[in-house]
Parts: sequence; C-alpha cells; structure tokens
Amino acid sequence: MQTVTQTLTQELIQATAFRAADAYEQKHYPDGGWGACGFAWVNVYLTTKGNTREGKAERRALEALGFRKDYTGAYQMWNPSKYPTQNVDTLEAGAQAAAQLLKSAGYTAYAGSRLD
Repeated sequence: MQTVTQTLTQELIQATAFRAADAYEQKHYPDGGWGACGFAWVNVYLTTKGNTREGKAERRALEALGFRKDYTGAYQMWNPSKYPTQNVDTLEAGAQAAAQLLKSAGYTAYAGSRLD
C-alpha cells in the first residue's frame, strides 16, 4: 500500500472527483437545472489500529491527503470534488469517484451524503 499512497495526492483525488461531478452535472442538468441540496463526503477507515508505527504512518498519510478524523474515528473529506454546486446528486457522484480511487489504492473507503 505504501508505494501506491506515494502516488496518490490530494490534487489527484480532487481532480478525479471533479471530473465525475462535472460529467454527472453535464449529463443530468445540461441546461443548468437544479436538484435537491445537500452534502457529500468520503470516509476512510483505518486498517491498522493502535498506536503502532504502521498506524501512525497510515494516519499521517491520510492527513497529508486532506482527511480529518471525525467523531466516529473514521477519516473524512467533505466535498472531495470541490464542485461549485449544492446539488447533492452531483456532489455524491464526485464522492463516489473519490471513494473508488481510494479503494483502488488499498484503502477502505465509502462515499456518503445527506440532504440539507
């Protein structure tokens, strides 16, 4: 996992998520329509628990990617696409793409969303 995480960057995550959000927006709302308002994020769950060297390295790697620990103990990134909309479906498409990228890098990652 360490060789893959060295090539994974915050910019790559955002670019991947942005492309997916933009593609969704262009397909479903080509004339600037509007859907339900909401939020989307990505949760990453640690694979190494405890205060071990590997656990600390995993946490540092996630923080370097822009993740912050939430109240559940997962590491979370809100609106990974940074797409300029409140449309929950568009934001969720970006979060799903970011989660897929993180999964391909060996992380346990899930997208989440909620209405506003």
